[in-house]
Amino acid sequence: MGAETVYLETLDGISIESDVVRTEQYPARAVVVIAHPHPEYGGDRFNHVVRALQDAATDLGCHSIAIDFRGVGNSGGIHDNGDAERLDLAAACELADMIEPDCPIIMAGYSFGSVVGLNVSNPFIAAWLAVAPPLPFMTSVPTAANNHRPKFLLVPEHDQFTSPAQLRDAVDSWTNTTVVDLPGVDHFIMADGPRACRQILEMALLAIN
Repeated sequence: MGAETVYLETLDGISIESDVVRTEQYPARAVVVIAHPHPEYGGDRFNHVVRALQDAATDLGCHSIAIDFRGVGNSGGIHDNGDAERLDLAAACELADMIEPDCPIIMAGYSFGSVVGLNVSNPFIAAWLAVAPPLPFMTSVPTAANNHRPKFLLVPEHDQFTSPAQLRDAVDSWTNTTVVDLPGVDHFIMADGPRACRQILEMALLAIN
């Protein structure tokens, strides 16, 4: 996977480091913007699930952008508990439009990053993809919850933060939302991640293409 490291500038003037991987397929099926787990617990764009999502994007004919949130690695700014981080993902959406204008965006994230992603709006976001979204970080109903566009949530069977049953109850009133079980693993998805990420990304692509 040939990644190009680029810096994005957010609306509030923060420089965000990101890795861009471009597909050779034209037109691309989508641009997948990927958000990483909680930075205070070691999350960054090099996380194995983030990389699995980026690999899946390449395999399925998509561009991808994996960012380091503000305060992480070489990104500027400081951690803002998911609030200002929305601007980091919004900047990635602007880059997506520059990479291939009018290409649909799939907003993807793992753990903390999935909750931030669900709170980002952009007219080119065609779907949201949330891997192991932790309910404790959803202090309010996400922006995407009532959006008519599809949302795909992948929940590990043994997730320590949110069980499959808890997640289904929480999103029961959301529109156009599909919950997919990931059997045999916990929140950290140390096994079967690449296959599961490819499966849920394929589902999202089929829904928007």
